[in-house]
Amino acid sequence: MNQLRILVEATALAYTAGLNLYATVGILGLATRLEWIGPLPGSLAGLSSWWVITTALVLAVVEFTASLIPAVASAWDTLHSLIRPPAAAALAAATAWHGDPAFVLLAALVGGGMAVTTHTTKLGLRYAIDVSPEPISNGVISTAELGLITGIVLTVWRHPYVTLVCALVLLVLLIVLVRLIWRTLCQVF
Repeated sequence: MNQLRILVEATALAYTAGLNLYATVGILGLATRLEWIGPLPGSLAGLSSWWVITTALVLAVVEFTASLIPAVASAWDTLHSLIRPPAAAALAAATAWHGDPAFVLLAALVGGGMAVTTHTTKLGLRYAIDVSPEPISNGVISTAELGLITGIVLTVWRHPYVTLVCALVLLVLLIVLVRLIWRTLCQVF
């Protein structure tokens, strides 16, 4: 497998882990275990263990539940600023693990940077949504996030370049949306 493809897969995986680490690990492990996707590259094979899948999915349910309560959602995502980027960098490095050591480091750096970007965008969106008085938007955003993660995890192994380009376009659109929401909130308040 060529190194560019591995780097793209690692970056896409870090993208999803920056949004929701537990859902990424749980969905990736479950999809591998159910043979929806082929064998995972690098050191990611351990993700298909039922212990890892169960733990990740239980934590994903806890995170989804926390995301439905406005103040708790912001606090949860703020706390996970310390968890998601390093874990995403580790997942990216594990994806490229059997390559050249410099390439593994490159995958970790790019993956960590991508995770910081997606996590920061999600955090900005979460803060903006928590300002709104209605409770439905948190559930809609969290459900859409899980759909996005599932889509990326299931397609990146077959169509890595297209998947990453689509994910990056969506990220740019989300960044623009967050900026517009914050500008609107600043004008209102």
